[in-house]
Amino acid sequence: MTKSKAFIQPLDRIAIALMLLLSVLIGLIMLKGDVVTARVRDFTWQNQQIGAEDNSFALTFSRPMDTKSVENNFKIDPPLAGKFSWAGRRMVYTLLTPAPYGTNYKVQLQAAKDKFAEQEGTNRTIQPFVGSFRTRDRVILYIGTEQEEQGRLILYNLTQEQKTVLTPKDLIVMEFESFPDGEKILFSARSTKNSDLLSAQLYTVTTGVAGKSEREVEPAGRVDLILDSKDYQNLKFDLSPDGQTIVIQRGNKANPGDFGLWFMPATSDASGEKPTPKRLQSQPGGDFTITPDSKAVAVAQGQGAAILPLQGDASKPLDFLPQFGLVQAFSKDGSQAAMVKFNTDYTRDLFLVTNQGVQKQLVKTTGSIVNCQFDTASPTLYCLLTQLISKEQYIEQPYVVAIDLKTAQQKPLLLLPPEQRNVQMSLSPDGLGLLFDQVVPQTNPSTTLPTNTLKTDDGDAIATSSLWLMPLLPIADTATVEIRPEQLPLAGFRPRWLP
Repeated sequence: MTKSKAFIQPLDRIAIALMLLLSVLIGLIMLKGDVVTARVRDFTWQNQQIGAEDNSFALTFSRPMDTKSVENNFKIDPPLAGKFSWAGRRMVYTLLTPAPYGTNYKVQLQAAKDKFAEQEGTNRTIQPFVGSFRTRDRVILYIGTEQEEQGRLILYNLTQEQKTVLTPKDLIVMEFESFPDGEKILFSARSTKNSDLLSAQLYTVTTGVAGKSEREVEPAGRVDLILDSKDYQNLKFDLSPDGQTIVIQRGNKANPGDFGLWFMPATSDASGEKPTPKRLQSQPGGDFTITPDSKAVAVAQGQGAAILPLQGDASKPLDFLPQFGLVQAFSKDGSQAAMVKFNTDYTRDLFLVTNQGVQKQLVKTTGSIVNCQFDTASPTLYCLLTQLISKEQYIEQPYVVAIDLKTAQQKPLLLLPPEQRNVQMSLSPDGLGLLFDQVVPQTNPSTTLPTNTLKTDDGDAIATSSLWLMPLLPIADTATVEIRPEQLPLAGFRPRWLP
């Protein structure tokens, strides 16, 4: 006869106790309701460095939020104007204008309520959140004009007040353009031993500036040859906005009639093989610029401006504008262009042309339309123009003007002396500053100049040149506030902003 067990085993007692405890805890939670505190799970710009092309960030929440409560308690320091949009638990904040460069920003959110707090009659608020990001430093590039810097490409960090010489002594830089991430510069240069301006070769040089890539930043000053000038002269070039394609105007040394546009990849392929240029099968043209989508090039051709594809048959233009002789600039999104019309009375008209077919005259001048740049922060076009002040001697006086693209209102910003006809300007990525140079030509240049002598586009020998920075305000504000340019402690010409 077997004896039945009268007692529960110890392991069973432990299991039963745990179940009772969990039941009590579940009951308490059900009585008190949901007490999980809402929080920010992700901030897309956390500890990031952003540029003018970055115009929105997102916050993702752990719970559905009361959108008005979030928007009313959301702060950025220093303030950045923008607008909110929502998709479930994700909030997107889109900036109305690019964030000013060289600035650290703090993002704060506290006291915001989740979506169900009011329905449950509670005052449950979000876990306080603090995030941070910064904009790129304010950095400029220019060609040096004095002593050891003569003819060399210089990078100057305005935010940190640091100067870096990028190119070696044996190269005279003639023109340059930055890649979109700012990590490299594409430039043309000739040897200090060769005075032939048509002997320029194409190079790249690293800046030492961190872009958006996660790879380690290369040290500044590494120069690589991209295209030589053994058989063809490299006359002009342009780098596509996406940094993938270079278009070069080339002439055959053995056959002057063999003249036209070529294109090539801007970087080596996966195998590391250097890219080679290909001929763009089209009629010869004049000035050119790559379109904002990086898929075509606008060329002054014949009696008009042609838009030629970079892939496919370039002998068949995508578009042709017979009334305009030159495309001065495109807006960043490609929806607008500033175009020049050459008149039979030797005057020039500047037109705003949109992709909707609108053609609006902005300026008529007896002089030249040297350069125009669209502001990404406002509907403003900044132009460097000249006006003819002496027909007998053909003396032109340069000036800078801001044009409101909505009203066509013009606001003169700066009048330069007539002898400064070689001035060049550059608009900052955040739209808050305008760089320009003031070249001083040699008064009595000798007939045989040294091979390292710097020259302007007009062929004048350069004695020295100063750089100036003019802060910019909206056109409406300049009527009451006088803005004056400030001379920088730098000697150089052809200034450009790094993106």
